[in-house]
Amino acid sequence: MDTFLISFETVLPLFLVIFAGLLFSRTKVSSENWVEILNKYALWIGFPALVIFSLMQLDLDGKSYTSLILLNTIFIFASMFLAFPVSKFFGLSVNMKRSLFLILPFGNVSYLGIPILYSAFGNEVLPIAAIISAVYVFWLLTLAILLIEIYGEDKINLKKLFLSLVQNPLLLSVFIGLAIVAFKIQVPGFVEKTIQLFAESVTAVVLFSLGIFLGMQKTGKLKEWIQVAILSVVTMFILPLVFYMIVLFLPYEINNLKAIIIDAAMPLGVTPYVLAIQYKLKTTLVARVVVFGTILSMFIIPLWMVILG
Repeated sequence: MDTFLISFETVLPLFLVIFAGLLFSRTKVSSENWVEILNKYALWIGFPALVIFSLMQLDLDGKSYTSLILLNTIFIFASMFLAFPVSKFFGLSVNMKRSLFLILPFGNVSYLGIPILYSAFGNEVLPIAAIISAVYVFWLLTLAILLIEIYGEDKINLKKLFLSLVQNPLLLSVFIGLAIVAFKIQVPGFVEKTIQLFAESVTAVVLFSLGIFLGMQKTGKLKEWIQVAILSVVTMFILPLVFYMIVLFLPYEINNLKAIIIDAAMPLGVTPYVLAIQYKLKTTLVARVVVFGTILSMFIIPLWMVILG
């Protein structure tokens, strides 16, 4: 119990920032425009700065990140393709299956995952968190969108798919950060300090924005939340637990396993909700999974910290 309380206190400040945003939303101090502006700042300035600054701390000569990338990819693929048997077994609609491509694998590893990992493990985990975030963003903008378009009514737009990938600021910042490290580019001290200032600002901004977003969602009827609760528990606890148990039986030690599992247990992110709107999926369901999962993560994430030791 003491360990759980310590873990809870570790992530509590982050959720207090979310709660502050929720209060601003519910008291009508903020509006929907705030979310758009804050998210644009985070997407185009804050998170790219955080990713670049984090990757600048990487030691490509002394460490291999192959297993980190591979394990996260395996988890994403397994969770995403679970949509096929689940849809067939329960007789779900095609649109619901397309929604599951987003709901099952893609937790909020950037906006919430990076702050939580940083709060729990400190500066040394930031490069790892940046790589994990890049893996999730890459497969979200490629395989997930490809499957959504394949099972949609319209023809696949490969040009649109390619542009969404190459224009994504998070992925571009990964390439920039890796280039700086790989080619040993000496960044002037004042430039690095500027990047750091932007990087340190983004946590509060995105969490506050997430709180405003949560406060704007309609409550709905209680029975409508049963499916939401089931999906949240499955994605945040059952799937990561199965993955964790499988990894434990592997014949070799896995580095950064705690960060991998905690990110796998993150609640659904806001980006899948934006994609759900764009592709006319189950937008209300996706929004509620984001809301319920984020609230539930106040207890699920500390529980995972206890399980992982």
